[in-house]
Amino acid sequence: MASISPASDNVAISLRGVSKHYGALHAVDGVDLDIPKGEIFGLIGHNGAGKSTLFKMMLGLVKPTQGTLLIAGAQVGGRGFRAARRQLGYLPENVVLYDNLDGLETLRFFARLKSAPLAQCADILERVGLAHAGKRPVREYSKGMRQRLGFAQALLGSPRVLFLDEPTNGLDPQAIRDFYATLRGLQAEGVTMVITSHILAELQERVDRLAILSAGRIQALGSVQQLREQTRMPLSFELDIAPADRPAAAQALEQATGIVPEHTPEGLRLHCPREQKMAVLAALAPLGARVRDLKLLEPSLEDVFFGFAD
Repeated sequence: MASISPASDNVAISLRGVSKHYGALHAVDGVDLDIPKGEIFGLIGHNGAGKSTLFKMMLGLVKPTQGTLLIAGAQVGGRGFRAARRQLGYLPENVVLYDNLDGLETLRFFARLKSAPLAQCADILERVGLAHAGKRPVREYSKGMRQRLGFAQALLGSPRVLFLDEPTNGLDPQAIRDFYATLRGLQAEGVTMVITSHILAELQERVDRLAILSAGRIQALGSVQQLREQTRMPLSFELDIAPADRPAAAQALEQATGIVPEHTPEGLRLHCPREQKMAVLAALAPLGARVRDLKLLEPSLEDVFFGFAD
C-alpha cells in the first residue's frame, strides 16, 4: 500500500481512492475524504450505502480492495497504526456487554483490552451519567443505560478520534441532549468524531459537516446549509395575514416571484427559489403590520437527503 500524507497537519482522517469490493459488489467505491481535527462529522445513507464498511476500513477491521487511509497520523495497515489505534474509540451499533459484570467491572475489562488506565473508569462512568449504577450488574441495565455504557468504553484511553455508529439508539430525549453536550465538550478538547445515524433531524443542528453516501460513493459533502444550497430546494414562507389583507398580499407575491401562493387557514404559504428570498421580503415590506407573523422554513436535512438520493 503506497504511503500518503494528509492535506495538512490539521487533518485527522484522510482517505484517497478507498474502495472495497466483494466480487461484483462495490460496497465502497472510490471514496476521497478529509476530516479536520476537532470536527463533528456525519455520515448518512440508506441501508447498504457502505457506511459500516467504510467505518470498519477506517478502524483497520476490514482491508480495502484499493486506496489509502490515514487515521490519527498513521496509515491504516501500516507500521505505526497499531500504536495509533489506541487513540481511536469505537461505539458499534450493537455493542456486546457481559451481563454478569457490573458497570465498573465492564469498563475495567475494556480498559485492560485497550491498555487504558483503570483509574479513568470511575470518572468516565460519571461523564456518561452512570456513576450511580457502577456497581449494578449489566443485566439490570435498561437499553439506554447499556448504550451509555457502550459510549463509556469508547471514551477509554482519551481517544483523539471517535467513531460512533447509531450512538443514540435507546436513549431518551434528555439522554440524547446530554450525549451531544458530551460531544461538544470532547470537541473543545480537540477530539474528532464521525457519527452515523438514521435519525437525520437529530444530526441536523449537531454536525459541522456531513457526507451523503449512496452505492458506496459520496454523493454530497458539506455543511447542512451548503447541502441545502446544492440541492436548490425551495424555501417556504408561511404568512399570518388577516383575511381582508390576503388578496393584496397574494397579488404582491405573485408579481414579485411569478408564483401563486397557497391559501392556508392562517394566511398564505409560498414556495420559492432561494434566489427570490429578498424579492419576497421586498414585496411584503409595503404591507407592514398587516403581516402579523412570518416564518421562513429551510429544507430539513431529511429533505436534503432525499433530494440527493432521488
